[in-house]
Amino acid sequence: MSGAGVGIELPAYYSYYDSPVKVVAAEGGVPQVWRVVMETGGWSREDELLGELLFAASGEVAKRSAEEFVQDVERYRSNYLSGDGPVFALYETAAAILDSARRERRNPTPGEQAMVRGIRRKSFVMFEEALHSAGDPAADPDVGA
Repeated sequence: MSGAGVGIELPAYYSYYDSPVKVVAAEGGVPQVWRVVMETGGWSREDELLGELLFAASGEVAKRSAEEFVQDVERYRSNYLSGDGPVFALYETAAAILDSARRERRNPTPGEQAMVRGIRRKSFVMFEEALHSAGDPAADPDVGA
């Protein structure tokens, strides 16, 4: 779907100063910008970022694929959030895989990288489903499916 008069395909995904951001079409095709919130892992509407995202006005803006976006969001959430429950257990599992490689002073193997990507896709869907149930208007578990 293309945004009304915006000239980009929506949804679109970005890294903005290392923060995951998505641009989605709301009713009537009007673009809305949603940025992940460090304190909650939910979404904050920040439409004022649209111009900077579209024109990459700084070197701190990068377009991302949907898969890269999911990985970015979950890396971000796992770095800034803590708690109990199945999502946090998944974060710990992914961290343990990556920490093991770091301790051994090597890059993660392709198999380890695939496991971490799979874990993050699963945690993304679980987190987004919980946000959706709690009424977060920008929650979209389908991105990670």
